[in-house]
Amino acid sequence: MSPNGEPWLIIGQGLAGTCLAWEFLGRNEPFKIIDRGFGGSSRVAAGLLNPITGKNFEPSWRITDFYTESIDFYLRVERQLAHQLWYPLPILRLASSDKEWSKIAAKLELPQTARWIADTSPDHPDGFVAAVELTGGGRIDTANFIKLSATFFTERGLLEIGDHRGSPSGGRYILCEGASGLIENQIGQHRCAKGEILTVKSNWPETHIRIGSGGWLVPIGNNLFRVGSTYEWNHLTEYPTATGQERILNIARILGGSHFEIVDHVAGIRPILRRSQPLLGKNQNNDWIFNALGSKGTLYAPKFATMLADWILEGIEPNEDFILGSHFD
Repeated sequence: MSPNGEPWLIIGQGLAGTCLAWEFLGRNEPFKIIDRGFGGSSRVAAGLLNPITGKNFEPSWRITDFYTESIDFYLRVERQLAHQLWYPLPILRLASSDKEWSKIAAKLELPQTARWIADTSPDHPDGFVAAVELTGGGRIDTANFIKLSATFFTERGLLEIGDHRGSPSGGRYILCEGASGLIENQIGQHRCAKGEILTVKSNWPETHIRIGSGGWLVPIGNNLFRVGSTYEWNHLTEYPTATGQERILNIARILGGSHFEIVDHVAGIRPILRRSQPLLGKNQNNDWIFNALGSKGTLYAPKFATMLADWILEGIEPNEDFILGSHFD
């Protein structure tokens, strides 16, 4: 129970708030979620899980600490909701130049990279010089994770649509407000970035997630693909733009081809702090904060929810790298 003996109030039902709610539910800890009921990057995210990322072809930060626990979490929630959430799919990492491939090839046999390598010479689309196939990839259906979880918690009286602002906390708030909280200077200097994503329909192959040329193309079934994404640091709105659409259309043409139709266009704001790492802790009002999941929230949210629950309920502090105070000292 919270310090005043009442249920914890989880503010925000994005990835962070939803994962924490499932964690509390599994521990029979009383809680209620308060959510505005719209917006947020979790509702529009592609849910891409990629073990080796970026231009430098590096393992995702601390992936060995988070990967298995995250997948196990989503599979447990799948069973609870009777709906598939985790869609494993190999990744085709594409190199558009000899220079890029040289950088990738130099890391293929490193221990932290080799464990994720399935094939170093798979077939690849025209326009790319080489490719490598990665295991461990896939996507979380974040939209349905949020939506179906909301229904589950609402039916049990554990979710309320509303605004907590101005109401007393008593130290029982757990603020999981994502980008909106960071933009309001809830923690400190932020690096939130707007991203736009297209859903398109085409007869492209659906055997792999394709990553290359600064973008990705993710099959989601029934000849539908999600394509993204953009990064915009200055105009932080949740509205799609013509400029963003044109950038993503170019990615779609490069990774897929020229024959497709646009089905949907969405935008969201990634909650990012300076080191692009999730953080936990308390603010000056003695309320807890769980935020800054960034663009890889599907990977990090489940275990961070476990760590925060351990800290709140058992007094077990996480590694200092994950604590707000050490981040800003």
